[in-house]
Amino acid sequence: MNDEPLRIGTRGSVLARRQAETVATALGNHGVDVELVPVETAGDRHRDRLVQRLGRTGAFVRALDDRVLDGELDVAVHSMKDIPTELPDGLVVAAVPNRAEPRDVVVSPTGEGLAALDPGATVGTSSVRRRAQILRAHPDLTVEPVRGNVDTRLEKLYAAHVKETAAEFDDDDSDEQDEWISSLTELERAALDREVDVAFDALVLSGAGLQRIELDRQVQPTPRPIATAVPAAGQGAIAVTMRDGDLARRVHSMIDKPPIRVAVTVERTLLAALGGGCIAPIGINAVVQGEIVHTRVQVLDTDGKQAIEATRDLPIERHLESATELAEELADRGARDLIAAAASDEQ
Repeated sequence: MNDEPLRIGTRGSVLARRQAETVATALGNHGVDVELVPVETAGDRHRDRLVQRLGRTGAFVRALDDRVLDGELDVAVHSMKDIPTELPDGLVVAAVPNRAEPRDVVVSPTGEGLAALDPGATVGTSSVRRRAQILRAHPDLTVEPVRGNVDTRLEKLYAAHVKETAAEFDDDDSDEQDEWISSLTELERAALDREVDVAFDALVLSGAGLQRIELDRQVQPTPRPIATAVPAAGQGAIAVTMRDGDLARRVHSMIDKPPIRVAVTVERTLLAALGGGCIAPIGINAVVQGEIVHTRVQVLDTDGKQAIEATRDLPIERHLESATELAEELADRGARDLIAAAASDEQ
C-alpha cells in the first residue's frame, strides 16, 4: 500500500492483541506490511469500574479511534460489541473480517452449567445483559460483578477453589502438595496467588474471548443457549476502524467478510433503533442463511423478571429497513419502557 507499514492500534490486553494479530495476519496474507501499536484506554486505567459506568460503549474504543482520526494510527482493532452505534465523523468500520463463537459460555471449576449450581451460588459477570438473563433463567442464583481481562476473571473464579484444596494439605504432605500443584493448569496455579473478595462458583462470559486466547483449552466452557441468552450485538466479531478514504476501501476489499458484515449490521441497526447502548439488558443475534437474516432479539428489565422477545427471518435485500421495522415493533410492545427504566436505574 505504502512504503511505510500500516500502523494498527490495539489495547494491551492479551485478547485485544490476539484480535489485532488476527487482522495483521489477514492483511499480511495480502502482502501488506503492518506494525502493531499498543494504546492504553480509559477502560484499562479503571479496571475496578464496570463497563457501563465508563462512558458506556466507548470505554475501550475512544483512545484508539481518536488516534486514527488524528493520523497517529492507520487502523484500530476492536471487539465489535464495544463499538458505539454512532461513529465519529470521518471514521468507518472498514472491515469485519471474522466472527468467533457468538454465544456466552459458563465456566465453573466443576465444568458444569448454571443448572447444576446450588441455590444461592454466586455467578460473576460484568454485563447487565448477562445478569438479567441469568436471573431470568435461574432466579435462585446470586449474581455479582467481576471486572478484569478474561484471564484475570478466570483466576478470580478458580482462586477459592484451589485455595480450599491447598488448605487440606498438612505440613507433612509437602510431596503430595508439590505433586498436586504440578497437576494444576497454568490458570489454576496463577489463581493460588490471587486474593479475592468474592468466592465465585461460576462465571458467564464471551465464548469468543476464551477461544481467541486459547483459554478454552484449560477450562470446560458450557455454551448458553441463544434462545434464552441472546448474545450482545456484534459479540464474537472484530471491527477494523479507519479514516474514510481510499485506504479504508482497499482494506475492505481485502479482508471484509460480507455475510458477517450483514449480520452484524442488522444487530447494530436494531441496537441503535432501540436506543439501549450497553446500559440496558439487550441481546441481539443475526445469522445470514441464504437470502434471509435469521434474527433473534431479547430486551429485559435489569432483574430479568420481564422480557420482550422476537425471532424473525429478515429479507437480506432490505435487511436495514426490516431491522428498523422490527425495532419499532419491539418498542411498541414494551421494549422502549424496559430500556428507559434501565437507563433510569443507571442515573
